[in-house]
Amino acid sequence: MKNTILSVGCLLLMGLSWEVSAYDEDDLKRLLETNGCKKCDLNGADLAKAKLAGANLREANLALTDLAEANLTGADLTKANLRGTNLKKADLRRLNLTEANLYWTNLKGANLLQANMAKAYVEGAQLTKANLSGANLTGVSLWKTKLEEANLEGINLKGANLTGVNLSGANLSGANLTEANLEGLSLERANLTKANLEGAILNNVNMTKANLKRANLNGANLEGSNLEGANLNYSNLQGTNLTNTNLTDAVLASSRNFNTANTTGANFCRTIMPNASKNKARC
Repeated sequence: MKNTILSVGCLLLMGLSWEVSAYDEDDLKRLLETNGCKKCDLNGADLAKAKLAGANLREANLALTDLAEANLTGADLTKANLRGTNLKKADLRRLNLTEANLYWTNLKGANLLQANMAKAYVEGAQLTKANLSGANLTGVSLWKTKLEEANLEGINLKGANLTGVNLSGANLSGANLTEANLEGLSLERANLTKANLEGAILNNVNMTKANLKRANLNGANLEGSNLEGANLNYSNLQGTNLTNTNLTDAVLASSRNFNTANTTGANFCRTIMPNASKNKARC
């Protein structure tokens, strides 16, 4: 029995080793010579620091490939398989990753400025300290992704699923979070200045000391969220659900359409109201 288990284990290890280095050498040569290799098999290839700006890699298999510090500026990786790929500190500006598979991909410190990642599969990816400024992640699920210290300024996350993501201290100024799902996550001290959160799901979110100045919260659901010390100056609260929210020390000065918001059960304590008065009703 033990011999059987050992044999199976060896076969699995052999299979894994084969998978890691199973790239097609002719495909790799074609890519390096022509800067294009649509539907190529480059599984496990070593392309670290490769110069592939503008490359055509649509539907290519780049799983487990090493592309650390590679230059892929403006390249086309539509529907490419990048599962487990190493793209640490890679230059991915204006890269097309539409519908690409980025499951558990390493993108630490990568530059994804204005990259198109619409409908990409990004769950579990590591994006710590990555630059996603102006990137398009419409309809993407970011469940369990690592976004600590990432630059998300002006990012498009319309309809995205961000549950399970830690966005504490994140820069989301000017971000489009229309109808995004942020339920239960942490936005403590996050910068959401001028962010569009229209129709967003923000139930039970920790927004302690978050900056929401001039943010659009039209129709957003913040039920049960903690907004202690948050800045909502000039924010749009048209039809916003603030049921059972904690607004202790929050600043609502000059916020718009507050009279249309649902504040049932909200906690007002030292709260600066839209008319600049201080509300101590529940201190």
